[in-house]
Amino acid sequence: MSDRRQESYAVRLEAAELARSRQHPTHEANGDEQRYADSKYFMSFTKGLPHNEETGLLQDPQDFVEFRRAIDDGFIDPFTDRVRHGAKFQVQGGQVVPVACPPDNFRQWEAPTAGVVYELQGPDPQAVTMPPAPPLLNETGNVNPELVLEMAEVYELAILRDQPFNAFENGRSNTEIEGAIARLNNLSYVENQTGRPRKVNVESGQFDAQTLFRGSSPGVEVGPYLSQFLMIGNTDVNGGGHVADGKVTYGVLEIDQRVPIAKPCVDYMTDMESYVAAQRGLRPDGEGYVPADNSGKSRAARRFISTPRDLATYVHYDALYEAYLNACIILLGMGTPFDPAFDHLSGVGVAAGSGQTRRNAGGFALYGGPHILNLVTEVATRALKAVRFQKFNSHIRLRPEALAARIELVRRFDSLSETAKQNVSPKLLHAMGKFSEALKANGTLHEIYNLTQKSGPKEGTYLLPMAFPEGSPMHPAYGAGHATVAGACVTILKAFFDTNAVLAKSGDTVAFKTLAHGDQAVLFRAPEVVDTYTSDASCEAAKLIECESDKFLTLEGELNKLAANISIGRDMAGVHYFSDYFDSLRMGEEIAIGILEEQALTYSTDPFVLSVPTFDGDVVRIGNR
Repeated sequence: MSDRRQESYAVRLEAAELARSRQHPTHEANGDEQRYADSKYFMSFTKGLPHNEETGLLQDPQDFVEFRRAIDDGFIDPFTDRVRHGAKFQVQGGQVVPVACPPDNFRQWEAPTAGVVYELQGPDPQAVTMPPAPPLLNETGNVNPELVLEMAEVYELAILRDQPFNAFENGRSNTEIEGAIARLNNLSYVENQTGRPRKVNVESGQFDAQTLFRGSSPGVEVGPYLSQFLMIGNTDVNGGGHVADGKVTYGVLEIDQRVPIAKPCVDYMTDMESYVAAQRGLRPDGEGYVPADNSGKSRAARRFISTPRDLATYVHYDALYEAYLNACIILLGMGTPFDPAFDHLSGVGVAAGSGQTRRNAGGFALYGGPHILNLVTEVATRALKAVRFQKFNSHIRLRPEALAARIELVRRFDSLSETAKQNVSPKLLHAMGKFSEALKANGTLHEIYNLTQKSGPKEGTYLLPMAFPEGSPMHPAYGAGHATVAGACVTILKAFFDTNAVLAKSGDTVAFKTLAHGDQAVLFRAPEVVDTYTSDASCEAAKLIECESDKFLTLEGELNKLAANISIGRDMAGVHYFSDYFDSLRMGEEIAIGILEEQALTYSTDPFVLSVPTFDGDVVRIGNR
């Protein structure tokens, strides 16, 4: 039996065991091994299937079994022919029954068959892997501290969604951020990181404002929270404009880095009714935005990314490679040097700047701008296919919104009807009770209860406040599409450009360049937003603020930061965990390196070397030497 079939068979056995435990509530787990197996089932993705309105849980385990069978089949039609969609079926009186008038525009599962295709370049989607995600319980049946931390992080990011990014740095004062830091530092995993590492203060070994939610790769903790590539622009074709304008020129066209302003303090899915509707795959109305004027029909007001909510808005609608394509356009426009080991082949690098070293022939289709631009976009589709195999065929991990709903279920279990209580596994209730206690002890759940109480007329809950009305996408959490694409695209940029370049000001020119005598360290920030809680569009600003810096920002650090920003921006929306970012980023890197290695075999002319700094701080060298 193949590994994939074995895994699917094991999940089906777990579903059958859960069904038996529901039929016989007095059935007890038989040892630590069974508790561990049950906890894996409790962490499975079920969005889009019929869910119970009281418990928020999948009503019939057989729906999950059929969902897995459709995944294993690898074709689109079984998801319609055999799987009951939650928009077409609902729970009434403890039974799953057809909806009389199902909506036409329900949400579909997204590309569940994409991972079983093959590629003619680079690794096949099934050839790259990710380790298991942090389980609910470890092998001894105890709460897993790594998962406790990453669920706390998602909760805390929801609490801080309208705080200014400019406050996420040491030396700034912000009581909300300081409170989140204190609560997270109370969790045991921070000082005993046995799994995926977080950046912490090197002296205290704990989070501070400079390391909080920063990611894990070299340079991400240096300077402002946001990568310069999410703010700056470049000069026009005639040399006009300035990087502080935030305008990225595509030939003669122009892209504005400012984003629409989503209405502050408006979160979604904080009550069981809207949560269950989202789990059933019903499509809600869209989110609201601050209007640019009072005409009622104008476009939304825009500003440079200033808060976690702004970044969540960016990663809600982005074409997945756009941040990296923007970065590539910016670097090419700045004349940023290529990797020194093939700079002379590009035709536009440092060697081309001197008559003594300028060749009579150069790159373009090979080693030049179009080559890089093509690869930045080309690797994205490979990354998406590979991560779909991990999502659907391997891990099928539930989203943070669903884990929060299980925490809320423990809180309100006594208020459920007797019929609903019978649909809740005692094992699930016991495991989630232990998990909830860890998040109560550090104060995170108390803050979430207060936040959700403010957001509506009903009582507070432990549900995760979401930035998007629909919550997460209709596919499992692990790995993350944005993070896998980030890892692949940023790796291409690292391979072609000189990652030792620094952001510097020489005279009136600002660029990522080779450091020279007289260069000044510089960085750019979004304008200070006086009140991030206002719906007033007056917070729009035309330019970034240019600041002196006490150290030079490196290209490697800002690219690593860009990948972390985009990936963790999805955590800020509530749709991913830290481990989704961490492992997916590295899988994307592996995909890009595989494509670069295969392409290198076809370049039979000039000797060259691509030096690729990895997200773990190593260097991979690819080329024909």
